Amino acid sequence: MQRIAIVSEHASPLAQLGGVDSGGQNVYVANVARELARQGHCVDVFTRLDNPYLPEQMDWDNNVRIIHVPAGPARHLPKESLLPYMKEFGDYMQSYVHEHVIQYDVIHANFFMSALASMPLAKQTNTPLAVTFHALGKVRRLHQAHNDHFSDCRFPIEENIVRNADCIIAECPQDKRDLIALYDADPDRISMVPCGYDPSELTPLKMPDARKTLGWDDDTFYLLQLGRMVPRKGIDNVIRALARLRTRHGVQARLCVVGGNLSVGGSGDTEELERLMQVAREEKIADFVEFTGSRGRNQLSRYYSASDVFVTTPWYEPFGITPVEAMACRRPVIGSNTGGIRYTVVDGETGFLVPPKDPDALAEKLAVLAGDRVLSARMGRAGALRAHKMFTWRRVGSELAAIFDSLGSQRTSPWKLSAGERLPLAH
Repeated sequence: MQRIAIVSEHASPLAQLGGVDSGGQNVYVANVARELARQGHCVDVFTRLDNPYLPEQMDWDNNVRIIHVPAGPARHLPKESLLPYMKEFGDYMQSYVHEHVIQYDVIHANFFMSALASMPLAKQTNTPLAVTFHALGKVRRLHQAHNDHFSDCRFPIEENIVRNADCIIAECPQDKRDLIALYDADPDRISMVPCGYDPSELTPLKMPDARKTLGWDDDTFYLLQLGRMVPRKGIDNVIRALARLRTRHGVQARLCVVGGNLSVGGSGDTEELERLMQVAREEKIADFVEFTGSRGRNQLSRYYSASDVFVTTPWYEPFGITPVEAMACRRPVIGSNTGGIRYTVVDGETGFLVPPKDPDALAEKLAVLAGDRVLSARMGRAGALRAHKMFTWRRVGSELAAIFDSLGSQRTSPWKLSAGERLPLAH
């Protein structure tokens, strides 16, 4: 049995999926914590207190405790605003460990700010530090440019983390290549473990039953887009492809977009919704696009199973859990040929890969699936087999546990601080 600290400063396992700053990392942290606990380990999840009514700590699941760290105001803040509070976050973790006389076997930091806050504790207690970045600043800046609101100080912080962490968990081959090429990471200290899905939560349903529940037409070709409502997800690209699919290819198709906080004051999601609705109006297909807002995870199988194809064409995606979830529900996936999607989706076998920001190419592949239901079903079955073989949370948890066990047995940390150098903390 290991005692494991999972640090996730902005992505709490309690958060509702689909908000502006909640999504894949929240799902990842929640399921990794549960799986490690199921395997007999004790897990503490440190996450920032963003609601004054939450307790300091709570027993969330068997052998999983969530510790809410007071760092900055106890309300939601964009993750781009959290860096100045990471010293406070790290100080609290050190005090908590000292007060409760805890010695962790390993610290698993998620995102660069969590790693930054964890480094002093790891050094002080000689605890191995494993880091899953989920997104790399230099890659994000390359793809998002002016939409990247993190400051440039993120880059040297990440470089120092890469230099000092005992292990870096890459989520796909592209992630590993970026770490080596852009951060000069030591390949021997990189392990690749993907994201996953829960077979008990995401299972294929009969399409007619799922469509009846959602009120969808039986004879319409349905596209599904699911995830956070932010520009980089490329939802506008899917809308434009839908217009071409209907006009150029004559397919009676509709698009359902699941995700986002669409209530008044929805943390920026309503602004993106307005932009996307304007795109749909410009393309003259507003009546064929439905925006549902976020849905509970217990409803996702219904949406995946009711759709004919799952579409995700971001121009930047470090991994992306939703393609795996769609595959688990036996749906073919058309995704952009980028990041982790080119790892999860096998082009021509479980779906198709297309260039991002290319609605013509997307529409052509959609038309292929709309015209060949046998091919679509075959790709769906192949995707389900691939998801079950490679991407279950049980497998992810087992691979992480083996890595953590190896790190814990070493009980040493390769801190490479030169004389007089201090661990970088935000000011």
